[in-house]
Amino acid sequence: MKKQYKTYLLLAVVLLVWGMIGYKFVSAINPSVESDNSAVTAEKFVPKEIKEREQFAIVADYRDPFLGTMKTPASGRKKKVSKTVKKELPKKNISYTGFITDKASKQKIFFVTIDGQQQMMGLKDTFNEVKLVQGTNSYIKVSYNGISEKIILAQ
Repeated sequence: MKKQYKTYLLLAVVLLVWGMIGYKFVSAINPSVESDNSAVTAEKFVPKEIKEREQFAIVADYRDPFLGTMKTPASGRKKKVSKTVKKELPKKNISYTGFITDKASKQKIFFVTIDGQQQMMGLKDTFNEVKLVQGTNSYIKVSYNGISEKIILAQ
């Protein structure tokens, strides 16, 4: 009888523990809909002031174990080098309209329109700071303001 008494007591304890676990599980799945307005507060958010950190630098002024020498300190901070801004010169309006050749002297004369003014130019001629460097029947090369430009024959 004593053995059955302990078995029934342990069975009741096991059922009680499983009942509590089941109750917690069911109450977690279906929470009660009680509105508790006391938990809601209308306080304004005030952020904490952030203190600025102290700046520091680590100076490695120890003897070099391999050379046996001390490192000399660098001369202060490096100066910021500002980039030089190049002036953008306006691009000239140049077009190549054709050429003719002189059979006697074998000199080519090219018809070049520079900013609306038509010019007859030979090789290495300059007009309005535009120099004719090279020319063929299909294109010419001109240079101005340090810019070299290849211009194709306009049809």
